[in-house]
Amino acid sequence: MTTDSASNPNASNSKDLRFVIMGAGMAGILSAIKLQEAGLDNYAIYEKADRLGGTWRENEYAGIACDVPSHMYCYSFAPNPDWSHRHSPGGEIQAYFEDVARRYEVEPRIQYNTEITRCEFVNGRWKVELSNGSTDEADFLIAATGVLHHPSYPNIEGLDSFGGASFHTARWNHDVPLAGKRIGIIGTGSSAIQITTALADQVGKLSLFQRTPQWIMPIENPPYSEEEKAEFRRNPAAMQKIRDDVTQQFIAGFANILHDLDSPMLKQIHTTCEANLEENVKDPELREKLRPNYRAACKRLIMSENFYDAIQSPNAELVTEGIERVEEKGVRTKDGRLHELDVLIIATGFKVDRFMRPMEVIGRDGLTLEDAWADGPFSYKAISIPEFPNLFMLNGPYGPVGNFSLIDVAEMQFSYIMQLVDQVRTGACKELGASRAATLEFDSERIEAAKKTIWASGCNSWYLDADGIPAAWPFTFDRFIDEMAKPHLDHYDMR
Repeated sequence: MTTDSASNPNASNSKDLRFVIMGAGMAGILSAIKLQEAGLDNYAIYEKADRLGGTWRENEYAGIACDVPSHMYCYSFAPNPDWSHRHSPGGEIQAYFEDVARRYEVEPRIQYNTEITRCEFVNGRWKVELSNGSTDEADFLIAATGVLHHPSYPNIEGLDSFGGASFHTARWNHDVPLAGKRIGIIGTGSSAIQITTALADQVGKLSLFQRTPQWIMPIENPPYSEEEKAEFRRNPAAMQKIRDDVTQQFIAGFANILHDLDSPMLKQIHTTCEANLEENVKDPELREKLRPNYRAACKRLIMSENFYDAIQSPNAELVTEGIERVEEKGVRTKDGRLHELDVLIIATGFKVDRFMRPMEVIGRDGLTLEDAWADGPFSYKAISIPEFPNLFMLNGPYGPVGNFSLIDVAEMQFSYIMQLVDQVRTGACKELGASRAATLEFDSERIEAAKKTIWASGCNSWYLDADGIPAAWPFTFDRFIDEMAKPHLDHYDMR
C-alpha cells in the first residue's frame, strides 16, 4: 500500500518525483505509459534519434520481420487486430509503436535529437547533461536504451576501400537501387538470412559470405485474412487466446528448456532443424556447407520460411572461403578469387555489451559505469547496478534477451521497478540500489547455471562474454516470472 506524506513525514510527494527515461524505443514508451498510469507524470523522455522506435527504427533492411509471433510481440494492454501476418514485418512493428505512443499521449513528451551525454548522482539526485547543452535533474533514471543499437563492423582489411555502395544492415541505404545488381552480404545471422530471402529473386547476383553456418528452424508465416482481422476487432478475446496459447507454447517448448542440455525438447528442435536442411537442400555439397557443427539453439535460433530455397536460387552463391580483404571492385577470398560486386551489405550484428554507453554515468562516490563494468557489464537480475542508486534498467545485462518476447520481459521488469519506486514514495528510503553482496551472489549462481545452458554447448555467438560465459538469463523463464513478481528488499541497499 502506498502511504502519502500526510501519514508519513518521510514519504515523497509523488508529483514531485522526477523521472528521466533514456530512449524512446519499446521499453521507453512502455515506461512512460506505466508512469502515467501510476500518477507519476513528472517525467522526460530523451531520444538521440529524430523519431521513436528503437531497434525497429534503426533496422529497415529488406525482409526484416520479427521471429516472435505478432500477437505475442505487442504490449499486453494494447493488442493489435491488424497485424498482416503471423510474424510481423518490421515496418508494421514500427508503425505499431508510433500508434501506441500517440494513443497513450507519450509521443508529444519525447524530446528528439537529444542524447543524454552524462549522468551523475549528486546529493541523492541524478544530474543529467544533454547533447544540446541543457541539463535536467531526476530522482530516478530509467535506462531503456535497448541492446541492439550499436552496429558492429567486421575487422576486414580494406573494408573502406570498396568502390560501390556499402552499408550496415542497421544503416540501410534506401537510395541505393538493388534490382539487377551484384550484391554481397557479409554475415549469416538473422538479418543476413532475412535479406537473402527477400533479395535472392530480385538481384542480378547474390553472394552470401558465410563464416559460420546456422541452423534454420522452419516456420510458417501465413497472412491474416480480412475476415480474421475483423473478428479480432469484434472480439478481442480471440486475440488474447492466440497470445495466451503462443505464450504457453513458447515458454514450455523453448524458454524453459534452454538451461537443460539434456532436454528432450531441445533434442527435438535439433532434429527438426536437421530435417529442414536434409529435406530442402538437394545439392549434397551445398548441404554440407550449410550444416553447422554445433547443436541447434547454441546460437540464437534463426526462423525462416524459405532461406534454403533462396540460397539455392540460380543467381545465389554461398561463399564459404574466408575473406582475405575488400577491394575497390569487390571481396577477395583467401583462394585468390575476386567476387565483383555493386553493393556490399554488412550484416555482422551489434555490439551487445554497450547498453547505456557511450554516455558517461557516475554513481555514488564518483564511481563511473566504465570502471564498474571494466571487466564486462553486470547487474542484479538485469535491473540494478550496485552503487548506482535509483537507476533501473529494462533489458539490462543477463536479461532473457534470447529467450522470449522482450516486450513481455520489459512489462514484468517495469512492474518490479515500480515496487522499488514505491519504497521512496512511501518514505521507506530516499535511494536504493542492489547491494554488492546480493549482486555477487546472484552473479556466482548465474555463471554456474550459464555453463550448463545450450549456449555453452560449443559454439561462438554474441551471447558469450569475454570469458566465454553466456550473458543471457540462464535459468527457466518460470523463474524469471517469479523473480520479477516481487523484489527481495533485503537484497537492496536502502538509504
